[in-house]
Amino acid sequence: MKRFVYIITDRNRKNLHVGMCTDLLKTLKFYGEMPTLFFDSAQQLNRLVYFEEINTEEQAMERFKMVSTFTRPQKEKMIRPVNPDWVDLTAGLKYESGVRVRPAIYGRPSIQAVRRAVAV
Repeated sequence: MKRFVYIITDRNRKNLHVGMCTDLLKTLKFYGEMPTLFFDSAQQLNRLVYFEEINTEEQAMERFKMVSTFTRPQKEKMIRPVNPDWVDLTAGLKYESGVRVRPAIYGRPSIQAVRRAVAV
């Protein structure tokens, strides 16, 4: 099962929090539902700025332990090459996960019904 090592921050980039999980979107939703879990409400962790996908649990745990010991400049050095503007990567993840799921065809107008309406 794949694991993710991630770094999230608040809107002012004051705090950097390193974590590890199996479902990144579910974890980010949890952070949104529990805004004062780690810090007060002014320092809400809500911006995913970095993540790595790792194949095995052992490798993920080793990477998590290593990144957790990094100083702030080391974490910033890791983030800046892949996300120089520190944009929230959550929107891209939600889009990507939506692309993989085939939308239901129920409720859509059929093409034949549209053709019949045009032909009449």
